[in-house]
Amino acid sequence: MKNTSNLIITTAIIVLLAMAVGYATFATQISLNGTAEIIGEWDVKIIGIEAKNMSDGVQSGEPSYTNTTVTFDAKLEKPGDTITYEITIQNAGTIDATLGNVLFQVDEENGSPAILYKTTELAPLLKAGEKTTFSVTIVYDKNATEVPEVKTKTITGIIEYVQEQS
Repeated sequence: MKNTSNLIITTAIIVLLAMAVGYATFATQISLNGTAEIIGEWDVKIIGIEAKNMSDGVQSGEPSYTNTTVTFDAKLEKPGDTITYEITIQNAGTIDATLGNVLFQVDEENGSPAILYKTTELAPLLKAGEKTTFSVTIVYDKNATEVPEVKTKTITGIIEYVQEQS
């Protein structure tokens, strides 16, 4: 019985060693090393503003801009006077941009009812490298019959382009 036990233990050890050698022979260790890098550039910005289609007597001041803001100061003299500001936006990056939100607020409560504003549509898609323009037109209401007590009106606009989702 002792011999049988020793034989079983010895056989088990030999089988285990054979299995270990077999596993080592048929096993392969694989290593994975990698790096990910973002190479896209986001660069949607204002690149210009120009006063156009001014009526006689209208003064535009010197419109100015930064990458994200535009400022203008129009002075209208008489009913029917008009001025249009053409604003250029460029996608100088490598990622296409989609128009996300447009909000123009006009201070109607504190502003002159004789000053009217209108804007043109913005491009819904601005592909990398492309430019688009839109206009803001300011008009002294031609139907005004007297000079209003309040002579100014403020417009504030927010234009948001977002990364196009693929």
